[in-house]
Amino acid sequence: MTSRDLVLGRLRAALAGGPHTPAEVPRDYRHTGMLDLDQLVDRLTDYRAHVHRVAETAVADTIADIVPAGATVVVPPGVPPVWLPPTVTVLRDDGLDDARIGAADAVVTGAALAVAQTGTVVLDGSPDQGRRVLSLLPDRHVCVVRADHVVATVPEALARLTPHLPLTWISGPSATSDIELVRVEGVHGPRRLHVILLSAR
Repeated sequence: MTSRDLVLGRLRAALAGGPHTPAEVPRDYRHTGMLDLDQLVDRLTDYRAHVHRVAETAVADTIADIVPAGATVVVPPGVPPVWLPPTVTVLRDDGLDDARIGAADAVVTGAALAVAQTGTVVLDGSPDQGRRVLSLLPDRHVCVVRADHVVATVPEALARLTPHLPLTWISGPSATSDIELVRVEGVHGPRRLHVILLSAR
């Protein structure tokens, strides 16, 4: 008898007579909730994201306030030109290499949706969101979220998302902590996340 067989045998003996896994997983938890845009803002702010609530006509001016004049901004091919201020240099992603993306001062994307209860923004690779690498390499991510793309709960989000698309779930800027709980931002993504929340139409 091998050590593996011995360990597995002890596990089986310890679990014998215990509760059995149900044939069907119960899914009677709450799927929907009351949508509260203020809750989304509060959660994002808790995660150290910067939230700007503006009308769609003010997106370019807001980005001009966020990104310094003369900065280089990477954008996916589907980002509307009206979002981009004339004060920045725009690099449209037509297959840019990682070095050029990483050297950019910021990236501007849209969003598939956002979840109010968790303060999460979801990208799905649509034309206004682009490849996943765009939201990971630049130091500053500016993400434009439409109010009618905000849902209350994660189950609502999952029901609206297409599972085979490359989903990126973002809750604040990239951050990690060591064993002493020293927070370090920007290790595996942007150090600064700005969410521009567009007013409901």
